[in-house]
Amino acid sequence: MNKHFIHTGLTIAIAVSLWLSAPFFASAQTRDVTITIHLRGVYESKISVLAMSGSRTFKPVNEVPGIKNGETAKISVLKENLPGECVLRFDYKENESSTPYPSEKNIFINEQDLELWVSPKYCNNLDSSWFQKGEKENTTFVEFSMENAKKKEKLGLLQNFLMNYDDPESAFYRQGIKEYNERRNNYNDWLKSRKQQDKALFISNMYDFQYVPEIVLKGSESDRMQSMINHYFDGMDFQDPRIVKTSNINKWMDNYVNLYGQMATTVALRDSLFPAAGKNAIEKAKPGHPLVYGWMVDYFYKGYESNAIDAGMKALQPYLDDPNCLTTKRQEIERRLKGMETLVTGAKAPDISLKDFEGNLFELNRYETKCKYILLLFWSADCSHCVETVDKIYPWQRQLDVQQKIDIIAISLDETDTEVKAWDKKITGLTGWKHIRAAEGVRSKVASDYYVLATPVMILLDAKTREIVASPNTLNELMTAIK
Repeated sequence: MNKHFIHTGLTIAIAVSLWLSAPFFASAQTRDVTITIHLRGVYESKISVLAMSGSRTFKPVNEVPGIKNGETAKISVLKENLPGECVLRFDYKENESSTPYPSEKNIFINEQDLELWVSPKYCNNLDSSWFQKGEKENTTFVEFSMENAKKKEKLGLLQNFLMNYDDPESAFYRQGIKEYNERRNNYNDWLKSRKQQDKALFISNMYDFQYVPEIVLKGSESDRMQSMINHYFDGMDFQDPRIVKTSNINKWMDNYVNLYGQMATTVALRDSLFPAAGKNAIEKAKPGHPLVYGWMVDYFYKGYESNAIDAGMKALQPYLDDPNCLTTKRQEIERRLKGMETLVTGAKAPDISLKDFEGNLFELNRYETKCKYILLLFWSADCSHCVETVDKIYPWQRQLDVQQKIDIIAISLDETDTEVKAWDKKITGLTGWKHIRAAEGVRSKVASDYYVLATPVMILLDAKTREIVASPNTLNELMTAIK
């Protein structure tokens, strides 16, 4: 079995880096939420809701096509995706013959149903797009952001003045530091009070990212940098798992890594500094919530992996082995293992919608066959055990009496060019089977729906009802199941 979960990458540069992550989140949400959208200002639009965290980050959790100007769309967001930050995406046409053009609006969803009046061309303009009266999350966030910007601007001006003042030994400079620290403490106290005031809202978990840590204003540039690193995590509540549900944590950690990046003047120095950055950050998060701890490990894993920082990868191994560290991979495995318990005899098989080998749309629920059974065979042409299984099943199934009993849908989870070429070659000798391929492999929707962790996997269905009959592991078990 050769299929495993593949982590998405991110880029570390010498001075500037963009680090992304997508942790799975175990939601405590009690119900689904409905978003009602009143469309205007365009001819028509497809409307999608994209997750900003979880196993399907930046992918639609739901979408509705062909909503015309003046029409209303209702989109359901399942409770397992909530609470959280999402992207509302519009692929709109200005007129009937136009090519669809995208626009996006970040929104926050908690337990309240949302109603939104929107013109996709100006979806981030408050005069052109607005929520219903009494909407809480997004309205409060806008209000907080405006007030926060004003307060932080004044603090920033004072900090810049002190960082660039030419006489750090003067009484005037010492008085400036005192004033700055008083204002900084007042600002942080204001953040704390706002978080308490808005504690019932999901967006309140984002306030900690605005915290202004202590900084040594006197001394060398190196002293200041080290001071910022030492105090960077002072205001963060790592016990709150909601912080991994927003895009803010990525930006916040980007800034942290960039502090080290500014000191990394060579590749060799980078490869030394970034493992130190990861260890420091992970140790800070480790006593916190397991989801936050796991997110932090994921964050650095992706950076080290994509930039081949071997020292960093080695430093992560104790954390990856820690059962309390809920990394994306560990969470996904646990989710799928639990999900396998639902694929029992008599359960309805999830629908499948994929292009077949010839480019035609295959839909399991609409697939017609005269056979009594359908076998779903998840496999990879690059997996020796899969090929061995296929080579045993194929000649058996092609016997005339067996052909009349069972139809086989072979679902490839091959991803790389090498794997796909092997698949193309292999299926030329597997005529009579329906061949489809999930381009994203074990990360694909079909693999997720069927909780496939590794290949091969066989699921036998009743062809009429599409209910699960058996999950055989071998040809002998399959032969027994169809008798």
